[in-house]
Amino acid sequence: MAVLIDEYDKPILDRIAQPELAECMREQLKALYESFKAMDEHLKFVFLTGVSKFSKVSLFSGLNNLTDLTLDARYSSLCGYTDADIDRVFAAELPGLDREQIRNWYNGYNWGGEGVYNPFDVLLLFRNREFRAYWFETGTPTFLTRLLAERRFFAPRLSALQTSEALLSSFDVQHIAPEALLFQAGYLTIHEVRQPLLGKWVYTLGYPNREVEAALNEALLPEYGVPPETLVRTQESVSEVLRQGRPQELEPLLRALYAGIPHDWYRSSPLAGFEGHYASVFYSHFAALGLDIRVEDATSHGRIDLTLRHARQVYLFEFKVVEQQATGEALRQIHARGYADKYRGRGEPIHLIGVEFGRAQRNLVGFEVETIGATGI
Repeated sequence: MAVLIDEYDKPILDRIAQPELAECMREQLKALYESFKAMDEHLKFVFLTGVSKFSKVSLFSGLNNLTDLTLDARYSSLCGYTDADIDRVFAAELPGLDREQIRNWYNGYNWGGEGVYNPFDVLLLFRNREFRAYWFETGTPTFLTRLLAERRFFAPRLSALQTSEALLSSFDVQHIAPEALLFQAGYLTIHEVRQPLLGKWVYTLGYPNREVEAALNEALLPEYGVPPETLVRTQESVSEVLRQGRPQELEPLLRALYAGIPHDWYRSSPLAGFEGHYASVFYSHFAALGLDIRVEDATSHGRIDLTLRHARQVYLFEFKVVEQQATGEALRQIHARGYADKYRGRGEPIHLIGVEFGRAQRNLVGFEVETIGATGI
C-alpha cells in the first residue's frame, strides 16, 4: 500500500499564531502518523510534502524511518522548472518577454543542487504577459512579518543570512526561529553551502529572486510603522529621482517617509528604541521597489552598508545613528575606506551618500552627497 499526503503540516500552520490550537492540531496529527507504524508491514511507499519541517520528536516519533529529501541535492529540481525547462518546454511563450527579467523575477529557489523557477509565477506570467508578484499575492504573511518585528529582526540581514543545518531543520509550535520559518516557507533559499569543520555545515541564505525580495519588504514596512498611504506617495517619486540620477532630491522624500511614521507607533511597537529600525525602513523601502540592491557589499577595504545600481548609476550608502547633530562621519567613512574603487571601472556615475539618523528627531539629521563622474571626480 502507498500513502501520499500533501501539505501534511497545513492544520498546524493555519493556527500557528494561536499556540494552544496549534499544539492541539499537532497532537492529533501525531496520533495519526503514529498509527502508520502499526501498519509498517503493509506500507510499500510513503511520501509526505509540506511547507515546514516539524521535528521527528514532536510529530513523527512513532514514524521514525522517514528520509528527509529537503537538502538532498539530487532532488533539488524536483518541484520547479529549471532553466532548460523554460528554454525548451516554454520556448513558444518567450517572444516578447525579457528572458533575463524572467530569471531575475522568478528563478533562484535552491536546496543545495540545481536552482528552479516558481511554476505558479511562470505560468501566470506566460498567460498575463506582465511581471507581478503572483505567488506572494496569494496570501500576505501577516504572522511572519509580525514575528520579525517582535524579534527585532534587522531587515537588511535577510539578503545574506548565515545559519546552521540544525536551525534550518528546527521548527515547532513552542519555538519558531525566524530563519527556519523564512527558509521553510520559501521566502529565503540557499545561496551557498560551506563545511568549515568536519560534520558541520554552514548555509548562507538569501532571497530567491526579485519578486520575493520586493513583496516581502513591502509587507514588512507597515510593521516598521510606515503607513501604506505614505509608502505610495514616496515610491513613485523615489523611482523617478533614481532614474534621473538626482540623489540630492532623495533627502526630502526620505524625510517625509520617516516623518509619516505616527508618534504613537514608537510607544506601542516592539521596535521602538531599536537602532536597526532606521536602516531597516530605508532598506525595505528600496527593496520594495524591486531595485538591484546589495547589503553589506564587500570590498577590499570593508563593507558598504548598501549599494544600489539603477539606470546606469551606482549609489553607495553608509548609515550612522547619532544623538542629535550630524557629524559627517558616514560620508567620511566612504572616502576613508575607498568604497567607490570597486565600481570605478564600470564607466558609470557613482553617488556617495552619507546618511545620519538622529535618535531624538527619529528622522534624518544628515544627508551628504558627492558624485564621481563616469571619468573621475
